[in-house]
This record gives sequence, C-alpha cells and structure tokens, in this order.
Amino acid sequence: MKSPSEAAAIPLTGAIANGTFCPQSRRRFVLIAAILASALGFIDGSILAIATPAIRVDLGASLAEAQWISNAYALTLSALILAGGAAGDRFGLRLAFVVGIALFIAASLACAVAPNAGVLIAFRALQGIGAAIMVPGSLAIIAKAYPKKERGRAIGIWAAASALTTALGPVLGGLVLSTFGDWIWRAIFAINLPLGLLSIYLLLTKVPADAPTEKRSLDLGGAALATLAFGSLAYGLTSMSAEGGGHMSGPSIAAGAVLLVVFIAFELRQREPMIDLNLFRIGAFAGANVATFFLYFALSANLFYLPMLLIAGWGLSTAEVGFIFLPLSASIALLSGPAGQWSDRIGPRFPISSGSLVVAFAFAGLALLAHAGIHNFWTGVFPLMALMGLGMALVVSPLSTAIMTAVEDKDTGAASGINNAVSRIGGLIAVAAMGSLAAWVYSTMLDTSVRPGIPGFGEPVSAGLAPELDATRLAASDAAFAAVAWVTALLCLLAAVIAWTTVSGRAILWSRGTDEQPD
Repeated sequence: MKSPSEAAAIPLTGAIANGTFCPQSRRRFVLIAAILASALGFIDGSILAIATPAIRVDLGASLAEAQWISNAYALTLSALILAGGAAGDRFGLRLAFVVGIALFIAASLACAVAPNAGVLIAFRALQGIGAAIMVPGSLAIIAKAYPKKERGRAIGIWAAASALTTALGPVLGGLVLSTFGDWIWRAIFAINLPLGLLSIYLLLTKVPADAPTEKRSLDLGGAALATLAFGSLAYGLTSMSAEGGGHMSGPSIAAGAVLLVVFIAFELRQREPMIDLNLFRIGAFAGANVATFFLYFALSANLFYLPMLLIAGWGLSTAEVGFIFLPLSASIALLSGPAGQWSDRIGPRFPISSGSLVVAFAFAGLALLAHAGIHNFWTGVFPLMALMGLGMALVVSPLSTAIMTAVEDKDTGAASGINNAVSRIGGLIAVAAMGSLAAWVYSTMLDTSVRPGIPGFGEPVSAGLAPELDATRLAASDAAFAAVAWVTALLCLLAAVIAWTTVSGRAILWSRGTDEQPD
C-alpha cells in the first residue's frame, strides 16, 4: 500500500499524454470516490425529509426548528457552492475534494450526537460548508481525470449511481426508521463516516494530485454577503411560523433585501466575482434561471412538507412514505437521456414548458387530494408523484441545455454553477416560506390559541388525543398542505410560461449557427 505522499508522486507521463492528470489504470478509483462522495449528499438530502417527524419527536423540535435543520445546510451550500468550485481550480481538485469530504463527515458525526435541535442546526450549517466544496468537486474531478472520449461514459456511470442512491436511500431509510424507532435517525448521519473515509482513502492513496488550473479569487466577501442576505430572508420567512417570533419577520426580510442589493453592487465591482451578473442580461439565460427557481422551489416545498403530512398527519409508516422519492429518481435516471436528445432536435423550449405543466398538474392533484381528505397513498399520492417524476424528467436535461446554449462557450462553466446555486436557493426559500404558510393555515383552521394541547403542523400526535380533536387536526393538516401544493402548482405554471416566452425553440445545432440544419 502506498502512502499519500508516494501516491502523489505517481508518474503522470501516460496521463499527460491523454490530456488528464490521472493514469488510465487509476481512473476507476476517481470514479468510485466521486460516487461515494456524491452518495453522502444524496442520502442526507433525500432521507432527511422522511426522518424529520422522528427528529422532531426525539429532540422536541418545533416546526421552525425543523425548517432550519433543513435550511441551515441549504443556506451555506447555496451561498458557498460557487466559491467551493473556485477552490478546486485554485488549490487542485483532489485537495479541495478531500477537504470538503473530511469537513462533511466531521460535521455529520457531530449531527449524529446532537443533544438538541439548536446544536443540530449549527452542525448542519457546517455540513453545508463541506458540501459546498465537495459537491462541485465530485463531477469536476471526473471531468479532469478522464479524456474527452471517455468522459461521457464515466459521467453516465456517476449519474446512474447517483440516481440509484437517491432512489433507494429513502426506501431503506424508511424501513430502518420503522424498524428501530425514532432514535435511529442519528444513523442517517453516522453512515457518512465509512462512506467518506473510503472515498478519502481512495483519493489519497490511489489517485495522483492534480495541479491547480488557475489562481482564481474565491470571492469570500461575496460569499459572506450572500450567506447573510439569504440567511436573513430565510430567517424572516421562517419566523412567521414560530410562536412569538412573528415580530422579527418584517425586519429580517427587509434586512435580507438590503443585503441582497449590497451583494449585487459588490459583485458588479469585483474583478473576479463569484457570480457574473452580466450573464443575466441575456434573456434566455435569465428566463431559464427564473424557471429553475420556480420549479425547484415547488419541488423542494412538496418533498419537504408532504412526508410531514403523510407521517404525522395521516399516520403512515416511514417505510411506506420512503417510496415517494422512487418515481422521481427512476424517471430522471431513465428518461433524462431521451429528453435531452429530444431537446437537441426541437430546442429546449417545448420540453421545459410541457414538463413544467406536467409537474403543475401533479402538484394540483396533490392539492385536490388533500383538500378532499382522500388519504390513500398507493392509489392517490404515489401515482401523482410518478406524474411529477415524469414532468421533472422532461425538464432537467433540456433546462441544462437551455442554460449552456444561452451563453458563449467560455461562460458555460460559470452559467452551470449559477444555475446550480439558483436551484438550491429556490429550495432554501421554499422550505422557509411554505412552512410559514402551512403553519398559518393550520393554526387558523384549528384555532390553536383556544386548543393549546393540539400538536403543531407536521408534529406527530401524542397518545390520548380525543377523536373529535384528532379529526379536526387531520382536516387542518390536509388544508395546510393543500395551500402549499396550490402555490407550488401555480409557480410551475409560471415556469412553463416563462420558459415558453424566453427559452430558444430552435434545434441546438441550428441555434449554434452551424451549417448543419436539423432534420
């Protein structure tokens, strides 16, 4: 077994000849390490929604605290992910990737032993910082290790493995939670240790160090301002759902808006900004990003609050609810390739718009289901989640195409990074804003000020609740989620309209101005 220093000294003659830093015999270790590291984020992200009711019971967390258990991670990840990508260019991808994984698993272990919600929130924020370095490094190190002729196949394997992890994670997590009880949520974070350590081992002992490509500025000032701006906005929106915290919502939202303006002004003055705001002057690029924000806002809100309704409201088991992520992951894995080819032939406008409409119908169906009080998972919720998965599969690949073809070739990396950050910011704001909407509808219907013993929205019912009160609580839970689903259905409809009016409707080869016309 070679030491890390010996591994770093591996001759690179064969690799350099192929235009990469990694010899052919060692590229598989890069791919395995990247798949393992990606699994860390996917497992945490998808299982956490299923485990949230258990976490609330075990830690006694309020709805606002549950929102921040999700949003603390989303905040630091979305605000720092562009700086994290720049770190790989500046210090070398292998080094940055290892640092990101190490920080992620250290924070995960701290999350696993958190004694209360406040401590868990703090370490989730630290976990997001690690993810901001790790997530962009996962795909970037594959691209740098493999020559162009082999890169597509390697990325395809990585994407398929990631989809499989995302699909199976909640199913297995739900089974474990149902079998062992509420306390087992801690294992969701602890499982990151062996996966992360194996990934680090492979990177340090089997993969040579790559040279930094450029001395890019990390723009830490911009990252700090983005964190403060979006953090203030999220805090203001979340505080609306916290008892006694509503008086802070207005000042926090106002402060967030001011900080966002300051951030924009700061970025415009930077020589190497974290976000090239000039790209938003391109109508197709701006439109695709607005559609991205609305779609991922809607997706994140439903995937976070639907499990709360099903587990805490309807009383379904976590093992059953774990299957709601399966249609989404399977559809994206199976249909994104054909959808991308379709987009290349006819242009991305129609696939994005039609896919957004399908997602809107799915969320409207969830709203009608909850409003009617039809509590059937397999013949009600699951088919609608499958419809939503079909719609997202039509959107994901064409949306990336729209982003990439809207800008010059030299700006595609920056454009992709911005779009990634926009999707995560959409999720951050969704969890904060829609939780407050759900809490308001729930408390208005139930009049919790008169009935203080009633559990809050998404909080599991304790034994001894009178049947008539439980029926009223269930109706209020349905109404609260229905409000969320209606809002998100409308946003998906807006995304379809925006995509139709801004995104290119021409085939990709033709829109690039080549001599080859589409068939």
